[in-house]
Amino acid sequence: MVFGKLLPIMINKEILEKIKPGAIVSVQEKTGVFKGMVLARKHGSETGATFTVRAVVGGVGVEKVYPIHSPAIMGIKVTSTPKKVKRSKLYFLRDLSKKKIRQKVGVTA
Repeated sequence: MVFGKLLPIMINKEILEKIKPGAIVSVQEKTGVFKGMVLARKHGSETGATFTVRAVVGGVGVEKVYPIHSPAIMGIKVTSTPKKVKRSKLYFLRDLSKKKIRQKVGVTA
């Protein structure tokens, strides 16, 4: 068994750089498409790296945590990115309305 062997990156490097907190993305899985805002990105680009996407579905907030090295992700499309976000984790957006989120983050969607 070889230790330290890296898993192949399933997502393109250019798209990985665009996935940052505040960006609006649509993640195409094998089961369907999930569109929402990225709240956090954790652990850089190592094997356990993840990003959290939040969306409101049917009036209920839903968050999904996606591993970057997951073969279940068929594709990612970055719809919009914020100009400047002051924090690396945007967990405070869970309690805000859509209008307040647009004012705080500066993303149009």
